[in-house]
Amino acid sequence: MDKGLLHIYTGDGKGKTTAAIGISVRAKSSGLKALFVQFFKEKDSGSEITLLNDIGIQTIIFEKVKSPYFNPDIDKVTLREEVKASLSRLKEIFDANAFDVIVLDEFICLIAENVLTEAEAVEFIRRKPKRLELVLTGQGAPDSLIRLADYVTYMKRIKHPFDENMEARKGIEF
Repeated sequence: MDKGLLHIYTGDGKGKTTAAIGISVRAKSSGLKALFVQFFKEKDSGSEITLLNDIGIQTIIFEKVKSPYFNPDIDKVTLREEVKASLSRLKEIFDANAFDVIVLDEFICLIAENVLTEAEAVEFIRRKPKRLELVLTGQGAPDSLIRLADYVTYMKRIKHPFDENMEARKGIEF
């Protein structure tokens, strides 16, 4: 690929991570090198990571970057430091130019949860290698990211079992 594009999957509906996994699998099955990165998720919290690794898609879970929504007592200063360290590692990966496709799952939530500014996110995205296909997921994509993107898909929740107090089910919702 001469020019990699920027994809955004956002909105309050289910399917953002699932769509990003689909792109990763499609890329891998076409001989491209894919990396799937997760923020705000813990190791072994999603069924997909084992499968991605089994089929040869490298994964990174930044476990120390926890969601303030689900961890209200988390120290935001420490969290911001962890986010900066994670982005620094990703910049090294960008510079190594070893991947054709990189998914940053829940990256947009870093902005929505106020642990990364829009300006920092835009600066980071603009540093991606020209040929890299970059996929971002998460609720609340700001206009600044949407303007940068080549693809934007908004997942809208119409009806969800969560509205009826049904717990998330392993293998379906996570």
